[in-house]
Amino acid sequence: MHPGPINRGVEIESAVADGPHSVILNQVTYGIAIRMAVLSMAMSGQTAQRQFEQENAQ
Repeated sequence: MHPGPINRGVEIESAVADGPHSVILNQVTYGIAIRMAVLSMAMSGQTAQRQFEQENAQ
């Protein structure tokens, strides 16, 4: 996942970054939330499966 911002012309060409198949903006948008969730799970010692089971046990 790309954390942004991008270096146009160095990391990636503008035509590719702005193209119809580019997912850079999605990666930047969701990247912070994903990293926070991963860190939270790592710090709490939970696995994704255990968290899923706890949330759906109610």
